[in-house]
Amino acid sequence: MNELTAIVACFNEEANIVDCLAGLRFADEVIVVDSFSTDHTVERARPHANRLLQHAFWSHGAQINWAIPQAKHGWILVVDADERVPAGLAAEIRGLLSAPTRDGYWLWRRNFFLGRELRYGTAGDDRVLRLFRRDRGRYQEKHVHSRVELTGATGRCREGLLHYSYNTLDDYTRKAHRFSTGGALTEFEQGRRSGPCRMLAHAIGRFLKSYLVKRGFLDGTEGLIMAFMEADHAFLKHAKLWELGRTGRRPLPPEQGVAPPARNKPR
Repeated sequence: MNELTAIVACFNEEANIVDCLAGLRFADEVIVVDSFSTDHTVERARPHANRLLQHAFWSHGAQINWAIPQAKHGWILVVDADERVPAGLAAEIRGLLSAPTRDGYWLWRRNFFLGRELRYGTAGDDRVLRLFRRDRGRYQEKHVHSRVELTGATGRCREGLLHYSYNTLDDYTRKAHRFSTGGALTEFEQGRRSGPCRMLAHAIGRFLKSYLVKRGFLDGTEGLIMAFMEADHAFLKHAKLWELGRTGRRPLPPEQGVAPPARNKPR
């Protein structure tokens, strides 16, 4: 049996962390990487983790990359605090690791919004590469939405990873600032700029893709709200990118901070 280390990076997740870690009891090791939470996350996580580490935040991908070399086992499973590994997925992962034929596996993520699972829209077809050999995978160190870059072949898990991203609309409002700021910074550092036409085009395009092309309308009112929220996020990101290009001033860091100056980026 190939042994597994589960890694959870978190900040101020006292409402989620215990339920998240409860679903990881099947792992041979659980590492929590906290970026100096100011609530009760650390106290609540400690009894459920083999190791609880604290590390200054640059990005989610950087946090995971920092934790991977400290894992004891050859396989890594990355789970966010607002995600849950149900029993069916846990059993499937253990079965795959008994005789793995790939170097990494994509997980189908089932997204829940305002208490309802979204089966359509862009959230209805969501797969993330979260299970991989520790010596074959590394996260991109982008400000937000980092993905694993894997050397080797990949497969897919059939069972779903449960994702409770927005339980209320206030959850979206709190996260929208961080994600739009991080997205704008990433594009700005890549030399991209924005203006009124790009703001509108990306917002309208995002709505049409989610609501019509991906049939988000079949998710009812929740699908409509989600499509408008995705359009809002696209507009806000490009508005911040326009602001960066005009003023050169970096946005104020939300919560943990999106990033220090580039020269301090962890290596």
